[in-house]
Amino acid sequence: MRHLFLLFTITLFTLVSCGQKPEKTKTTFNFNLSDAEWQAKLAPEQYRVLRKSGTEQAFTGRYWDNKKQGIYSCAGCQQKLFLSETKFKSGTGWPSFYNFIDNGIAIGTDNHLGYSRNEVHCSNCGGHLGHVFEDGPKPTGLRYCINSASLKFKEK
Repeated sequence: MRHLFLLFTITLFTLVSCGQKPEKTKTTFNFNLSDAEWQAKLAPEQYRVLRKSGTEQAFTGRYWDNKKQGIYSCAGCQQKLFLSETKFKSGTGWPSFYNFIDNGIAIGTDNHLGYSRNEVHCSNCGGHLGHVFEDGPKPTGLRYCINSASLKFKEK
């Protein structure tokens, strides 16, 4: 019973870490599509994550364990977001980065659970990417916890 409680607690913590519904600060973006156009453009899981602020299940996304060199871009608009050199193994089951490409992302406030968290979204189309936490490695001390469904990867 004690092991079951511990497993439940760890699972809940992991889901809460990356599973928020954000309030976007910025409401206008350079790349805009109607909801119907987004649904036609994106796969169902991409649409759920990028446009409805969903979260994919840990350890199931395409890029959580990707070790190839390249660039991660927004699956919605192709905006360049993260370099593979800034990706690290966080143990959370989602791709994690300690830094981003200049002007690639924007940060919004997420109050879904009754307290503020920092939501990460694409600065070009507003697509939900994930959340940022202050428990990452040097040099930034930040962990950008990003859903694979929100990303496209181009190998170098």
